[in-house]
Amino acid sequence: MHFFLICAAVVLVLATPAAGADAIDDDAEVIEEMVVIGVRERLTQAGMLKDVVEKTEEIDADLIEATRSLSLTEAMQDAPGVIIANECSMCGYKRIQLNGLKAEHTTILTDGLPTHTMLGGFYAVDAIAMTGVDRIEVARGAGASLTAPEAIGGVVNVITTERMKNSLDLDVSGGEEGFRQLGLAGTLANDAGGVRLTINGQYDERDQFDADNNGVSEHPFLENASLGARLSMDLTDRDNLVLRVHRAEQELFGGPMLDELTPSISAAIASEQLGEAPQLFVGDDVRNDYIGNPWETTEWVETTRDEFSVSWLRELNDRWNVRLSQSYSNHEQDSYYEGFDYAADDEMQFYEARLSFRANDRHLLTFGADGRFEEMRSESEAGLAANSDGDPTTTFVSDSFDYDVVGAYLQDSWIVNDRLEINAALRFDRIEADFVDPAKPGTEIDESIVSPRVDVRYAHSGAWTSRFSAGRGYRAPLSFFETDHGILDATLGFEIDIDELERSLSTSYTLSYEGERLTASFAASHTEIDNLAALDETAAGVPILTQLDGDAGVTTLDVSLGYAVTPSLTVNLTAANYLHDDDFQSSFGVATIEEQINVSADWEVAGWEVFAALTWVGSRDLADYGYEGFNDAGATQAKTLNAPDFYWLDARIARDFGDNWTIYFGGNNLLDVTQAEDEDSPLFFDADGGYDVAYIYGLLRGRELYAGVRYSF
Repeated sequence: MHFFLICAAVVLVLATPAAGADAIDDDAEVIEEMVVIGVRERLTQAGMLKDVVEKTEEIDADLIEATRSLSLTEAMQDAPGVIIANECSMCGYKRIQLNGLKAEHTTILTDGLPTHTMLGGFYAVDAIAMTGVDRIEVARGAGASLTAPEAIGGVVNVITTERMKNSLDLDVSGGEEGFRQLGLAGTLANDAGGVRLTINGQYDERDQFDADNNGVSEHPFLENASLGARLSMDLTDRDNLVLRVHRAEQELFGGPMLDELTPSISAAIASEQLGEAPQLFVGDDVRNDYIGNPWETTEWVETTRDEFSVSWLRELNDRWNVRLSQSYSNHEQDSYYEGFDYAADDEMQFYEARLSFRANDRHLLTFGADGRFEEMRSESEAGLAANSDGDPTTTFVSDSFDYDVVGAYLQDSWIVNDRLEINAALRFDRIEADFVDPAKPGTEIDESIVSPRVDVRYAHSGAWTSRFSAGRGYRAPLSFFETDHGILDATLGFEIDIDELERSLSTSYTLSYEGERLTASFAASHTEIDNLAALDETAAGVPILTQLDGDAGVTTLDVSLGYAVTPSLTVNLTAANYLHDDDFQSSFGVATIEEQINVSADWEVAGWEVFAALTWVGSRDLADYGYEGFNDAGATQAKTLNAPDFYWLDARIARDFGDNWTIYFGGNNLLDVTQAEDEDSPLFFDADGGYDVAYIYGLLRGRELYAGVRYSF
C-alpha cells in the first residue's frame, strides 16, 4: 500500500498549478475541413448508440503503435486494472484479467459483438492481431456491456478500423529469438465514402526460449496468422450495413527444444512409442539437462477460429433507431499434452435486436433482446483408452457441453442536469447449461436470472468528476481448462461437480481530474462471487471441477496519471493493488499479480519519437496460492515460497521519412529479466515425485530486440 500514498501525493502536487509553469501553446491555425461520416458514426457521435454504461479506458491506435503491440495481450499489459496472466510455461497461453478477477471472467467483443466462445478465452487470445485495430475499449465491472451479462470482471471491446477514404498500411519487422512479423491493412472507399471495404492481415512468429539451458523451453514456439475483411455500406442516408469475416490460426509448441532434443513437432509427439524414460533430468533435478523422451514434456496446441458478423442499423427518425445483429464463431482446437490428446470444436451463434429511443433531451432509452447458443464437443483417444480398462475410478468424463442463454434488457441513460448523469440497466436471462457426456445425465444448470446495474457520473467542476457503479453478473463455469491443467491427467479420469451459476456483486468508485497538463484518476472496486469455480480432487486423487462454498472477494485499487511536461514530452504512471481474500487466492492455479506499477514516457525530439515503459511487479507469498514443489524427484530440495519482485523495460524509437515511411527499432524486456535464469525453473516435482510445469511467478521470456519499417498512405 505504500506506493499508493506516493501516488496520492503526486496527484495533489501535480493538480496544483506551479508558479511560473510554462503554458502549452494552444494557439494553432484553424483550417476549415469537410469531414465525411457515415450513418453509424453520426449516431455514435450524437450519443444514440450508447452501450457501455460505465467508465471506459481506451487504448488507441497511436499507443498500440508506440508500444509495438502485435497482439491484444501485448497492447493491454500496461492498462490500469489489467493483468496479463501466463499460466503455463510449456504452452505459454496468455489471458486477460480485469479488476483482479480470473481471466474467465473477462468477455472479449469485436465491434460490440461476441466473437469468442468459452473455449476461445483460453487459447489464441494472444493471437488477436492488432493490425487493422482502431482502439481497444476496456470497461470493468459486471454488466459493463448490455450484450455481455456474463462478464463478471468486465469487457474488452476490440474496435476495428474503418476509414472513409482509400488507405494502405504495411508493416514489416524482425529481431532476436526468431521474431518476424508482417502486417497489412488497407481500405477501399468510393468517392462519397458510403462503401468502405477494409482488409487486414498479420503474420508473426517467435522461437522457443530456454533461459536456463536445460533443454526444456520456458516459453513456446509461437506462430500466429490472421486475415479479415470488413465491409461497411451506407445503403441510404438512414441505413448502414456492416459485414465482417475473420480467420485466425495459432500453433504453439513447448517442451523439448527443437533442433536440440527433437528434430520436429511431429517427431516429439511420435516419441511416445518409446515409453517413459528412467529419468527426465540428470540427477532427477529440473535444473539439470533434460534426458527424458521428447513427448514427456511436449505440449502442442493448434487453434483455428473463424468469425462472422453482420449488423444492420436503421435510423427510423430523429428519435428512434433500430439495430439487428448476428455473430458466429467456430473455435477448433487440436492439442497434445505430455501423452494426453484433446480435440474440441466449439461453435457459438449470437443474435440481437436493439431499439433506441431518445424520449427527450435528457432520456435515451434502449430496449433489446438477444440469444447466445453455444455447442462444444471434445474427444480424446487417451481418454477413451482410460475408459476401456474397466476401472470405474478412472472413467474419463468429457467436458462437452451445450450452453443456451436467451435474454432481454432495458437501459435508461438519464441526463439529470449539467453535472449529473445516471445510467440504469436491467437484464433478464434464461440460462441452460448441460454437460452432455453420458456420465452426466440431466441439465446441470437451468436458471432465470435478473441482473441490474446502475452507473452515476457527477461533475464536481470542469476538472473533477466522480463515477460510481454497482451491478450484478453471472457466469456458467463449463470448461476443464479452468482446472489448471487438470485436463492433462487422463490416467485418473475426470469429475464434474458444477450445478450452480457463479453470481457476482461488484461496486466501484472513480475520481478523475482533467487539467491542461495533468490527467489523473483514482479507482476502487470490490467484487464478491458466489459459487466460484475451482479445482479439487476426490479421495482417490481424481481431478474434479467444483465450486467453492461461500463468497470469494477481491478489492482493487488503481491510480492513473498523465502529465504533459512539455508539448513534446508526456509521462504516464499507472499503479494497481489487488487484494484477494483467502478463498479467492485458493482458486488460482498460478499466483496472480498483487501489486504493479508502470511508468512510461513518450517524447518527440528532433524528428524522432521515443517511447519507453518500465513495469514493476511486487513480491508475493506463494503459500497463499497453494504452491508446494521441489527441484528434485526425491522431494529433498524445496522450491521457494517467496516470489521476489521483478521488473521489465520496453522501449521503441521511430522516425518518419517523408509523408509515408517510418523506420523503428526497439526491444522488449531490455534488461533480460527471467524467472528461470535469475530465480528458479518453473518446472517442478510434487511431494509424490510427479512432474509438472506451472511453478510460475516471474517472467518466462527474455530480451527481444527488433527493427522494422512501416509504409502508410
